Amino acid sequence: MRIPLDDLLAKDAAKLDVLKKIGRIADKQNLAVYAVGGIVRDALLHRPNHDIDLMLVGDSLAFASTVAKALGIKTVIKYEKFATAMIPYGDYDIEIAAARKEEYTSDSRKPSVEHTTLEEDLSRRDFTINAMAVDIRPEQFGEFYDLYGGVRDLELQIIRTPRSAEETFFDDPLRMMRAVRFATQLQYRIEPESYEAIQKMADRLKIISMERIRDELFKIIQSKKPSIGIILLKNSGLMDTFLPEFSRLLGVDEREGHGHKDVFYHTVQVIDNICAYTDDPILRFAAMFHDIAKPPTKRFKKNTGWTFHGHEDLGSRMFDDLGRRLRFSLKDIKKIQKLIRLHLRPIAIANDGVTDSAVRRLMVDAGEDIEELLALCRADITSANREKVKQYHENFNKVASRIRQVGEKDALRNFQSPVDGNEIMTLFNIRSGPGIGKIKTFIENKILDGDVENGREEVLVWIEKQRAELEKLIKS
Repeated sequence: MRIPLDDLLAKDAAKLDVLKKIGRIADKQNLAVYAVGGIVRDALLHRPNHDIDLMLVGDSLAFASTVAKALGIKTVIKYEKFATAMIPYGDYDIEIAAARKEEYTSDSRKPSVEHTTLEEDLSRRDFTINAMAVDIRPEQFGEFYDLYGGVRDLELQIIRTPRSAEETFFDDPLRMMRAVRFATQLQYRIEPESYEAIQKMADRLKIISMERIRDELFKIIQSKKPSIGIILLKNSGLMDTFLPEFSRLLGVDEREGHGHKDVFYHTVQVIDNICAYTDDPILRFAAMFHDIAKPPTKRFKKNTGWTFHGHEDLGSRMFDDLGRRLRFSLKDIKKIQKLIRLHLRPIAIANDGVTDSAVRRLMVDAGEDIEELLALCRADITSANREKVKQYHENFNKVASRIRQVGEKDALRNFQSPVDGNEIMTLFNIRSGPGIGKIKTFIENKILDGDVENGREEVLVWIEKQRAELEKLIKS
């Protein structure tokens, strides 16, 4: 049968044009080439897709060079071991792979790759919805290959493997993470046999590199409703293999009639909440890890109940190891650590007795991440009681307003002392030493306390008035 690929890609004329060009090139070389995987799935679902995945029955690397030359592209990234080449082309990444099958041994992180036929290639793909192919040669354009019921499973909205699930996941254990990812992105369910195989084989994920696991986790956290995937990762056992600290959030302890909120389900709600404020995956990960240290800081106090004192500080320290394990960049680790460490501070400002000084110090500590911190704190408001949530949000609106008012008045964003160390040495005729830091810190604290305005001229006038006191500070 054929499918109307022209109609399905009518809104993406550039992609359609590229496919037809490549089809003509293959036809001239008497080679069979197919659009396969995500490009076919998303065309049928009318979803945007910026990848052009192609399967060639033949020498894919040589063919990729020919295609790149025809498209006027000099860059061709070749992965010889996997018989795959990538061509960056405008808004698209064109991937050309030979029809192949990949297999992992029981303990290897690197698969063996063999050339094969179209039918065999499709049979060894991860899921039926990704195992559909369309011929793009001129005479055969639109010829559709759906050997494993991909269209049916799109209609049923299920994630299912073409072959037995255990065989599919043994060949590449990352497919278990991909099952969760697709279930999250598409909001489909994983069919029972495949889900049971994941639960049975979850421990096999340990042979997969953390970089590949991290990439799938990023795609889950960037989906419309990440909680679907986070819950699936936990319940399937996959989370235990690479992030057991997060799994430990689950559960409620009861003692003397006192219980506490289930931190796991609170956290997944916070992750979903923050999606309303940002698409930034780093901020979403901050939501994911903001209470990571509640289990180790949990204590029971008689007549008070459960406490988690210091979980924000310990959580920030814990994420140094967690972020490195997940192969985050150092910059992203530092940002997430800051947001975890400060996530309780804005709520404290809701109290009427809190001074502008406390607001200023929070703004200086948060720096350029103050808006992200406010978004995290707003997302952290969870309760089954709608009136309670409404009241919390109204209080937080006052907090956010106060922070912005103080910030606008005192110009505190990216705050730095108006006078630097060199100027202090000149003003006091001293050499480099600890005295400079003492004066600089003293000035900054006076600005944050509101005793002197945050302006260069105002600070210089104040220094002259306080010269004697500052000179004593240098000698102390």
